[in-house]
Amino acid sequence: MQAADAGFSVLALDIGSSSARAGLFDGTGQLIEGTLSRVAYRLETGPDGRAELDPLLLAERIEELLDAVQAKATGPVAAVGISCFWHSLMGIDEQGRPTTSVTMWADTRACDVARRLRRDLDAQAHHRRTGAYLHPSYPVARLAWLREAKPECWRATRWWCAFPDFLLARWTGDLCTSLSMASGTGLFDTHRLTWDDETAERVGVGPAQLPRVNDAPQELSERFRKRWPRFATALWYPAWGDGACSNVGSAGIGIDRATVMIGTSSAVRVLWRGRPVEPPWGTWLYRLDSDFVLAGGALSEGGDLVDWIRRRFVLPPEPELWELVGQQQPGVSGLLWVPTIAGERSPRWPVDAVATLTGLRLGHDGIAILRAALEAIACRIATVVELLVRIQPGIDVFIASGNALLGTPGWAQIVADAVGRTLVLAPDPEASLRGAALVALARVTDRSLDELARADVTDWRRVEPRGEVTEIYRTMSAAMAALEEAVETIGETG
Repeated sequence: MQAADAGFSVLALDIGSSSARAGLFDGTGQLIEGTLSRVAYRLETGPDGRAELDPLLLAERIEELLDAVQAKATGPVAAVGISCFWHSLMGIDEQGRPTTSVTMWADTRACDVARRLRRDLDAQAHHRRTGAYLHPSYPVARLAWLREAKPECWRATRWWCAFPDFLLARWTGDLCTSLSMASGTGLFDTHRLTWDDETAERVGVGPAQLPRVNDAPQELSERFRKRWPRFATALWYPAWGDGACSNVGSAGIGIDRATVMIGTSSAVRVLWRGRPVEPPWGTWLYRLDSDFVLAGGALSEGGDLVDWIRRRFVLPPEPELWELVGQQQPGVSGLLWVPTIAGERSPRWPVDAVATLTGLRLGHDGIAILRAALEAIACRIATVVELLVRIQPGIDVFIASGNALLGTPGWAQIVADAVGRTLVLAPDPEASLRGAALVALARVTDRSLDELARADVTDWRRVEPRGEVTEIYRTMSAAMAALEEAVETIGETG
């Protein structure tokens, strides 16, 4: 099918940790006006470290979302592209029914198990093969934890999969996973493109308990063809990781471009067509598909820390809040965050990091604490940028994306100052959604993904770093690293 066909469109679905979005895109990759719909839900957390979603409730909310989009469709839908959060894990039984909740990357209950896995397996060799870590944020550690902590669920489970694998199996009757989803599990060899037998055996999972890895499109079952007649003849592709889709949707494709994203969490990523590289410790390496490799670093903190501060401190309403935050001079408060309130991933990947705030005085208020948090996250992003440039030294365009980064006044300037590089601001706030549409379009037209996604960014709004402020933030980054090391030492001796 050609992109120029009359009435041609694709359906894109982006499943995030707190909301999902769906819309129809035309053959040029543009959102069709009036078709975007959203649905919100809540990640269930608890003092034991859990971070879960109910798979059946989430599936029903997403199906209602697609009902709403179908009502807006006027022509044939050729394909469905799905972007979904990486690193989720759930069990299903022989009949395809959930045996567990969906555990997410923020779930920290596998800390002790991850620590033991690091002792039992060669963590460096595992990282080289899988591009992932023996860390609670990955399914590999949570599988080992579930085997110990929930034996009844373990015995009832026939297959272990990611949430979007369950969702597509519910719609099509076929359980499979994409190369992209598999590459984010810590159980997959990103070079050989197959499940990593050594790791799977260590956590007690056989190949028959994992989904078939298959990037081919599926067809809806009779039940859902009746429910969604507008989508009945579409090709339904297994979900791709949201980080890879975000790069595609924000034009961050090619070895000369990286994306700096802050949403609920944060990430710095580079996506290229070619062979995988050996990522340095602190960064990961996943796949979009057999052709495209994604490398980067992920921070567990981002907009979640900003929201946490806003809920717990008495702060003025917007826009006054951001005016006061912007009046604070860089680093002048003397406050220093180690902002890992949801644990830490890049750059150090400890299994049980906690947040720390130091330098408090009676004169400090919530404004100063919030400003210090924005600066701390920016400084951590700068550290990951330096690691990523070691993988692809030719990066010279840094694209800023994410609702938290672009929607928080002044934060892009703070990040540009900390990184010491110019940021170009992505104009589309729904980068992952658009990315899913573009990947689907590339599969049903004769246009390459590079051609569809690699836009000219010359006219995009730019934020230039200020050299004197960059030096302030570099000093702050060094102090943060020393503080983090000291806190870890106290934790080990305590």
